[in-house]
Amino acid sequence: MVEKVPSWIERLLLPKLSDITGEMKAINARIYALDKSIGSLRNEMMARFEAVHKEIGSLRNETSTRFESLEKKITYDGKVGRIRS
Repeated sequence: MVEKVPSWIERLLLPKLSDITGEMKAINARIYALDKSIGSLRNEMMARFEAVHKEIGSLRNETSTRFESLEKKITYDGKVGRIRS
């Protein structure tokens, strides 16, 4: 059988339990804010990585085009060391 909690224990514990509940809600709010911040940073980093990836692809294409152009300009006349442009 559950006995009634003496009123002095109730008066002693309820404020503490209320404080703990408030602190837990505050911690939960901070965790939620941190989670949103991490998600935002993740999205920003992904966007930056995509931009860098596109830039690298563009540079690769530009370099390839320049080498192809250079190869067309240079002709080898069959003798070692003699290259005409």
